[in-house]
Amino acid sequence: MRILIATVQIPFVRGGAEMLADGLETALTAAGHEAAQVKVPFKWYPPERLVEQIVACRLLDLTESSGRVVDRVIGLKFPAYLIPHPNKVLWLLHQYRTAYDLWGTELCELMYAPEGEDVRDAIRSADTALIPEARARYTIARNVADRLKRFCGIDAEALYHPPPDADLMRGGRAEDFFYYPSRINRTKRQLLVVEALALCGEPVRVCFSTLPDDQRYGDAIRARIDALQLTERVEWRESTDDIAKRELYARCLGVIFPPLDEDYGYVTLEAMLASKPVITCSDSGGPLEFVRHGATGLVADPTPQGLAAAMDRLWSERRFAEQCGAAGRDLYAQLNISWQRVVERLTQDV
Repeated sequence: MRILIATVQIPFVRGGAEMLADGLETALTAAGHEAAQVKVPFKWYPPERLVEQIVACRLLDLTESSGRVVDRVIGLKFPAYLIPHPNKVLWLLHQYRTAYDLWGTELCELMYAPEGEDVRDAIRSADTALIPEARARYTIARNVADRLKRFCGIDAEALYHPPPDADLMRGGRAEDFFYYPSRINRTKRQLLVVEALALCGEPVRVCFSTLPDDQRYGDAIRARIDALQLTERVEWRESTDDIAKRELYARCLGVIFPPLDEDYGYVTLEAMLASKPVITCSDSGGPLEFVRHGATGLVADPTPQGLAAAMDRLWSERRFAEQCGAAGRDLYAQLNISWQRVVERLTQDV
């Protein structure tokens, strides 16, 4: 088939969504399909731009290209997944979350705009009316499917995919540090980890890596580390290449990943592939689909005290930590997480 992957792109920004789209294109091509990406430039401010972008996507015609029919469109991200096509399927990364689950929280800037409620309602109306156009609807995780059902009354099937370079991940001997590899922003809650570290009874050490999305938040974390006199127990890496990241996974005692209502979370899967236990929180969303408390890791209350207790336990109970890591690797294998399965589902007759 000739397949177009419909997504969006914030110029000069690359993250998990971009890696997913690249992985899907590669997997489709490897399976014998002719695949390409259509990336709609995305700008979410001022808020009225969001409604304009919905309209712009509805006006796009992807039924053919250079006189040749496009057999299928796979929609990934808002508002590109609203582009019309007679043979469209969705593999939803997430909806525009500030119009949904983040509305009413401190992470929602849209609600403070004069026209914020109108824009929110327009987004919800468009999703509710137009997502059902798709012949089949999948999401990257059960958490995303649950949101779609809760807010829009639309059913979808979770379809897991492997993280980038999954075949290169490996385990290794545990050393005296936890690893937290993730973009630095408020939804990832690195500050919560720092506050928990200050309460640990064990001499816990944490390594953070990656660049901050929000420089002010990154600066606030660094300032808090200094204020709590934790500089000797925190390693802060603002740039880590893929090879170094895999090495840190292999060497760490365990992985800390306590985001707020994460869609999916490559960090959890990478930890499982490296046979490392994961500490997450009871409100972390996607990771809870894989972290089974006391079996593949620990699920803590989303408080400094709760997270500190979990960190102390894995630090002091090394054999338990090792068993959780091994169980996580086994669970990954049992779940049949593969690009082959993703491609089969997204290209089947519907």
